[in-house]
Amino acid sequence: MLKLTPFHSLQQYLPHNLHLSLFQTCSAPQEVEQLHAFSLKTAIFNHPFVSSRLLALYSDPKINDLGYARSIFDRIQRRSLIHWNTIIKCYVENQFSHDGIVLFHELVHEYLPDNFTLPCVIKGCARLGVVQEGKQIHGLALKIGFGSDVFVQGSLVNMYSKCGEIDCARKVFDGMIDKDVVLWNSLIDGYARCGEIDIALQLFEEMPERDAFSWTVLVDGLSKCGKVESARKLFDQMPCRNLVSWNAMINGYMKSGDFDSALELFYQMPIWDLVTWNLMIAGYELNGQFMDAVKMFFMMLKLGSRPSHATLVSVLSAVSGLAVLGKGRWIHSYMEKNGFELDGILGTSLIEMYAKCGCIESALTVFRAIQKKKVGHWTAIIVGLGIHGMANHALALFLEMCKTGLKPNAIIFIGVLNACNHAGLVDDGRQYFDMMMNEYKIEPTLEHYGCLVDILCRAGHLEEAKNTIENMPISPNKVIWMSLLGGSRNHGKIDIGEYAAQRVIEVAPETIGCYILLSNMYAASGMWEKVSHVREMMYKRGFRKDPGCSSVEHKGTLHEFIVGDISHPQTKEIYAKMSEMKEKLKCVGHVPDTTQVLLCIEGEKEKEAELENHSERLAIAFGLINVKPGIPIRIMKNLRVCNDCHSVTKLLSKIYSREIIVRDNCRFHHFKNGSCSCMDYW
Repeated sequence: MLKLTPFHSLQQYLPHNLHLSLFQTCSAPQEVEQLHAFSLKTAIFNHPFVSSRLLALYSDPKINDLGYARSIFDRIQRRSLIHWNTIIKCYVENQFSHDGIVLFHELVHEYLPDNFTLPCVIKGCARLGVVQEGKQIHGLALKIGFGSDVFVQGSLVNMYSKCGEIDCARKVFDGMIDKDVVLWNSLIDGYARCGEIDIALQLFEEMPERDAFSWTVLVDGLSKCGKVESARKLFDQMPCRNLVSWNAMINGYMKSGDFDSALELFYQMPIWDLVTWNLMIAGYELNGQFMDAVKMFFMMLKLGSRPSHATLVSVLSAVSGLAVLGKGRWIHSYMEKNGFELDGILGTSLIEMYAKCGCIESALTVFRAIQKKKVGHWTAIIVGLGIHGMANHALALFLEMCKTGLKPNAIIFIGVLNACNHAGLVDDGRQYFDMMMNEYKIEPTLEHYGCLVDILCRAGHLEEAKNTIENMPISPNKVIWMSLLGGSRNHGKIDIGEYAAQRVIEVAPETIGCYILLSNMYAASGMWEKVSHVREMMYKRGFRKDPGCSSVEHKGTLHEFIVGDISHPQTKEIYAKMSEMKEKLKCVGHVPDTTQVLLCIEGEKEKEAELENHSERLAIAFGLINVKPGIPIRIMKNLRVCNDCHSVTKLLSKIYSREIIVRDNCRFHHFKNGSCSCMDYW
């Protein structure tokens, strides 16, 4: 390291040109900071060489300290074009392109930009996707005589290609004489991005030379256009593949849903980088293959790769989908041990994971521990409290957030309205909907109207819900009509239900849930001829109802049960426990609600047997056998809990003195001491 003698010694013994030589030879960040301080103390900072050299050193990629670079720039009394170019480039390279463009606007009032300034600021426009500003700079370049400069033209082709202005990119490209492989790649990439894959292929054939990126652009473009087989043929023809090429092909398979081919190619790779792992994990998570995503994450750790924030966000989302709390806790512990900060999206993901895994207490603990809370953190905890039936707590937190000065956005109002929905707070829901529009000037989206309609439907205000839908300023989607159909089924309003079902079929005839709800509504009213008609319609269209499925995590393994399941290794013990449960329920006076049987079964005993075999009862029996007393039994179900199972679970929580937490497709139910957190409203 450079060791500086005290200021007086230097002033006394070193000639001035030796002072300047120190600035030429230093390169380490600490040396630069020492010389920076030295220049200020000795008043030599304003020497043109010194200030320029310090600006260049701080802007150099090896040091890359934008804060110090800007402070140097601001102190320079007579700035040259070189100074402007250096600081603008520093901003663009540090992903602060907007600030770089603002500086460029100031620059043109003092100097005419040159062929160093223009490519840099055009690159900033490409990164921001601001094509109109890019066109203005293009016009300026033509006006001041740099329109035919090869570097300016190259940056324009790249900018227009990335911004989707492919005709403009082609016009600049065709007017160029010297075209290197990078330029060809930019244009091919632009055509591929716009879906013009045939033109991209034609250009590829015309290229005088190709590199790995040329091939990769086409592989990626073909994959995105759904031509995965063509992409694979091109991939196999590549003379030399790099990690980007492999990742492009794997990503193509993942997006097309061909996970087997993606996995096969993954294992053929010579080496795996973080991008590859993230592709695989995110691909599985986005396509609902949560278990595969979690397995891939732990395989990644086993092989010694360190996950990024993106990796952890994907795997936490997968854990949320599976509701495997044990895995989620392990990942949280890993994050703490490895110093991952929770101030950003990771904190939001962790809160969501705990909430969706049924542990709202841990979600609250994470939320409270975050020092610099952003709107995303508040949104995650408010949504979590809402689906757990803790609406008052959720709404109190919303008001607390508003007091901190954070302005609620459209997403957080969805969380607030959902909290009102799960607690049956109809008046509050209406007030918050009005507050969003009138106080915060947020235009309601389909999601907001969907929440309001669902609030009204669950509470039985079906006519008001119907009127709200018909008077919406935007066209309702299938989700909104399904809310009206679901409310009609729950409250026995067949006429409104039929109306809603007809609207769903008009908007999205492939919606299986519509036919199931309609069939169940008819079955609950004993209209078996109409039930047969709906089921025949489903059969002809190839629709099948998903069976009820409930799962319990135990010692890191997910145990799944369907109606009448006899496939589990502990089947004998489970059915013995269910017989015991049946006897205990009789002793406390439980009478099965056979109106919940939506099949054409005549005998009461047969109907009771049908109810007894519901998947959540098998899961409860498994939990009573295996989960230690004092630990909640956590059950995840894919369908709505029926009224009879809800009553039974309340009684079992008291009979066995166990807390049972059930997540159905709507919300969480916390059963304890014979009562449920939903207060029988779901």
